Formats: sequence, C-alpha cells, structure tokens
Amino acid sequence: MRALITGGAGFIGSHLADRLLERGDQVILLDDLSTGRLANIEHLEGRSDAEFVLGSILNADLVDHVASRADVIYHLAAAVGVNLIVEKPLESLMTNIRGTEIVVEKAHKYDKRILVASTSEIYGKNVSDRLSEDDDRILGSPLKSRWSYSEAKAIDEILAYTYWREKGLETVIVRLFNTVGPRQTGSYGMVIPRFVSQALRGEPITVFGDGSQTRCFCAVEDIVGGILALSEEDEALGKVFNLGGSGEISMSDLAASVARLAGSTSPIEYIPYDVAYEEGFEDMKRRVPDTTRAYDLVGFQPTKELDAIIMAVIEDQRR
Repeated sequence: MRALITGGAGFIGSHLADRLLERGDQVILLDDLSTGRLANIEHLEGRSDAEFVLGSILNADLVDHVASRADVIYHLAAAVGVNLIVEKPLESLMTNIRGTEIVVEKAHKYDKRILVASTSEIYGKNVSDRLSEDDDRILGSPLKSRWSYSEAKAIDEILAYTYWREKGLETVIVRLFNTVGPRQTGSYGMVIPRFVSQALRGEPITVFGDGSQTRCFCAVEDIVGGILALSEEDEALGKVFNLGGSGEISMSDLAASVARLAGSTSPIEYIPYDVAYEEGFEDMKRRVPDTTRAYDLVGFQPTKELDAIIMAVIEDQRR
C-alpha cells in the first residue's frame, strides 16, 4: 500500500511515516516545510519506499498528482500552534480551510480513503470533566484570532463528514489532544518541548497565565497507533474520534516536573497572556479527553506515562 501523508515532514507526520514503512508500506510525504522540518525525515533519504515532495496543500495541481498515486491519504498538514495562529491568522485560515478543501476534493476525485486530523481546540472553552465527541463547542468572539484555528478545523470536519454522507467518500476524523514526543519543537507554542528547552539551557521556565490551566498529554507513538487503527476500520467511516492521554496536570506542576526530570535549577516564571500572546487572549482552563469511543472500536489506550514522555523529549533535545 502507498500512503500519502500531507504534513509528512512534521512532528506527527514523520512518526506516522516511520510506522507505515516499518510494516512494509510505501509513503509519499507532502510538506511545504512551513512548520515541518527536513531533519524529521533525513533518516529516510535514499529509500525507494519513501518519497518527499516539497509543496503546499494549497497547490491543487500538485495535490492532484500525489493523491492520484496513493491508496490512502492521511491529511495532517495544517497551520498549528498558538503562536502561529495568533501571529498569522489569515495565512492559517487559508491553509486550514482551503488546503483541506483541496485535499478532500482530490480524495473524492480518485476515490481514496482519507483520515482528517482535527484538534481538541474544537471544544473551545468547554471544561467538561471528560470531553466526548458529541459535547458542545464553546468559543469566544470570532474577532479574537485565538479561536480562528478552532473554527477552521470545525469546517474541515464538516467538509469530511459531508463528503462521506453525500458523496460516499470514505472519511475518518480524529481529534488530537496534546501530543508529545521526539522531533517536536517549542517554536510554535508546544509547551513540553518549550519547557524542556528552557530547563536544559538553565533559563527560566515560562508559564503563561497563572499556571492553573490543565492538559492531558499523550505520546506520539500511541497517537500514531490510534490513527492507523482507525484509518483501517470500516466501522470508523463517517465518525469522529478523540485521541489523547488521560493524566491531567496543571502547567505549574508540569513545569516543576520538567525541571526535576531535567535536573535543572531553572526558576519558574509566570507571564501574563497579554504579554505572551496578545491583549484579550483567551485560553482553555481545562482539556481532558474521553477516548471511550476509540477504545471500544480499536482498543486505543495510551501506554506511556507522563514522566516517560517528558524524558523522551529531554533525551531528544540533548541529542
């Protein structure tokens, strides 16, 4: 089987490529390197079963070409990270809406099954104990750039679902919660690699807000396993699934854990949101996934504890 991975040089995309290649598949990696990195896939250079294509999902002709040659499409390409969304909202909207529209159109043209990666940002300010796939979305003003990513990914989900319902395109949607592991950088707001980088350099570990906001983190290898299992399950077609970790931790406690595991004496500093991002910035106070649906269908269950996830990032950055 030949798989097309949009965003194939990205953090998750490169790990997905590794897993597909390990089991004997071929991969086409499409990436414009806006957030992806050649360093993530340099170990694949020279392999006959891995092809890197430099280009954007906004290039309809290019997407048409690579989609026509694939058996299945994993659509992971997106403008990601809070920093990028806040600093370049228009560019992010174009990539996340028009880009997905093009990829889904080409999947339909060539009748290819497609998995669309969405996000836990979909839920917005909903602080339910465990967010299930049918829970309501609670968002701030559409004039706040913070929520543009959530809105764009909601449109992506609607596109994928509608193509399945009206045109019979085989689509699966996954909402990814905080995913962490080697190759991830803190450049676009990803918190654990940013904390680790600061701790290893002996710099202050900067926590945005008051540090009471909580998240759940999941190892990239567990997320990739869930993605593959769901993409190959016929019962998943036309449905959406949460994929994420189960251990809830505050950002203050996370910063302390990173410092401890890195053997760092870095102090923890708190930065107001309007300094870290923009005036009036709004954040989610809590984001805990209910992954029962994915567990019931394909047995998805995170296997790696948070300390082990953090240590993998520390070792990766030390290398």
